[in-house]
Amino acid sequence: MDKDTYERGLEIRKSVLGKEFVERSINSADEFNKPMQELVTEYCWGAVWGREELPHKTRSMLNLAMLSALNRPHELKMHIRGALRNGVTKAEIREIFLQVAIYCGVPAGVDSFRTAQEIFKEEGG
Repeated sequence: MDKDTYERGLEIRKSVLGKEFVERSINSADEFNKPMQELVTEYCWGAVWGREELPHKTRSMLNLAMLSALNRPHELKMHIRGALRNGVTKAEIREIFLQVAIYCGVPAGVDSFRTAQEIFKEEGG
């Protein structure tokens, strides 16, 4: 593991997903899933999110579209919260999911809207 990439990834991961969430995920890792936590932190968050060519807001928007298309509701919930932290507006999220409905199918769009409404309600907005 590259320590610098991991540390950069940990910092970005906490800023996007929330310090408490990330620390809970890492601290609750056991022998089985600790390697996955390290992999995600180093490669997803450090090696990719740590690149400067795209702003975090854009990366969040891409993730919302991809996770919606892949039907990954657990990850989608987490990344909707992260997108809001990265400055993605509810109106932009709506537009992303409308486009998902056209290019990936109406059921994917409908589920994404439903998931977003759940998160907006939990987040007080």
